[in-house]
Amino acid sequence: MSPPKRASKTSKRPVLFSRRLSRLAITLGLILVIPLLIAGFTGTAAMQFENHDSFCASCHSEPESKYFQREASAPVDLASFHTTKTTRCIDCHSNQGLPGRAVALTLGAKDLFAFITKHYSQPAPLTRKIADGNCLKCHTDVSQNQDFNNHFHVFLSKWQSADPNAAGCVDCHQSHLTNGDASIGFLNQDTTTQVCQRCHSFAGG
Repeated sequence: MSPPKRASKTSKRPVLFSRRLSRLAITLGLILVIPLLIAGFTGTAAMQFENHDSFCASCHSEPESKYFQREASAPVDLASFHTTKTTRCIDCHSNQGLPGRAVALTLGAKDLFAFITKHYSQPAPLTRKIADGNCLKCHTDVSQNQDFNNHFHVFLSKWQSADPNAAGCVDCHQSHLTNGDASIGFLNQDTTTQVCQRCHSFAGG
């Protein structure tokens, strides 16, 4: 009988190359997956913290801590009134859905980094105006009533589509100012009248 043939070196090379390729794929997979898992876990944990107003007030010490302290007393502004309806800071300060929360989380991370490194300013500046979409998450019915007493809500979207400087919800409904009238939803009549005049001047009415 003839001796068994030995496997040639060339036949081993594809096997070794395949193993190395598999190891490389696993390594690259771990490099990509692990940061995503960490980011997902961190983001989920941060969102849970953001659900509590006390967490927001712990970093935003001025003026946010003052806003938070108003919750325990009778409503003196629109925001403290909202807390009686179990509305949280994050409910107003984030847009709709997961993308809206992700944007709010990014801004929150920036604020947290500034707080930890002591590079924050007091009082804290409002860097981004609350968009109408944040309000419309709950107040979807504001334009359904088409009578004259609600014409300012009905025509607001038309003003906004024609004028980039048009008002938004928070131009009239200023949440944290205490100079509003509780009987008309904490609106400040002088401020609101100015917004009305801007719209009428633009529309020519």
